[in-house]
Amino acid sequence: MTMSASEADTPRAPVLRALEHADPSVRVRAALEIGSRPDPGYVGTLVERCREEPDFSVRETLTWALTRHAADETVPLLVGEVRSEGPRARSQALHTLSKIGDRRAWPVITPALLADPDGEVARTAWRAAVALVPEGEEHALAVELAKRLGRGGHETQLSLSRALIALGEVILPLLAAAENAPEPGVRAHAKATERLWHDPDAGFASAIEEAKRIVALGGRGDDGAGGESGDEPGDEPGGEHAADAPEAG
Repeated sequence: MTMSASEADTPRAPVLRALEHADPSVRVRAALEIGSRPDPGYVGTLVERCREEPDFSVRETLTWALTRHAADETVPLLVGEVRSEGPRARSQALHTLSKIGDRRAWPVITPALLADPDGEVARTAWRAAVALVPEGEEHALAVELAKRLGRGGHETQLSLSRALIALGEVILPLLAAAENAPEPGVRAHAKATERLWHDPDAGFASAIEEAKRIVALGGRGDDGAGGESGDEPGDEPGGEHAADAPEAG
């Protein structure tokens, strides 16, 4: 990211330069300063920096700074990022849109995006979808998400369960149907999700193991103790966006 000649001659120049500093702590402070003094002139640079920024903490602070600006200024640019080719750009833009919560971004949440081949993008899309879904569209979204039951590794399955649970009671008939699916992994994941629905304090690992045991003892299929089909691309403990956005300072 390089400043234009016009940007270099404005009062914004020092903080824009700081966003490119080699020290991540300097970049964090610059993003905090921008968020503390919102200015439409920063929005494009913040979005570009989200696309390029390698440090997780800095990206979270950039997201926070964007949430401090008007949605009319940020949402159109972020929607464009969601349609870009780079997985990091898509994931970070979705994460930021979920924090902004402006439902005008809902049309970008397509079935293809919810099934993105990049695991982190898909998980972030599920969270964003739950945050942005218009009233009355929850069932359709739940149906689309339920198609993913039983797929991926632990982190992917936990993310999907959390997204489904956040949609409310509309998921219960879908889980009941999935518990009769021919695939043992789908049945186990559906049972574990239902358990978490009834007992949010239950750990997902124990819920999924208990569900596998039930499927193995009483379900169909020759490999009932199985269930995970292996990690999807991008599976990692905690996920990209585990931390909350920073507080204003």
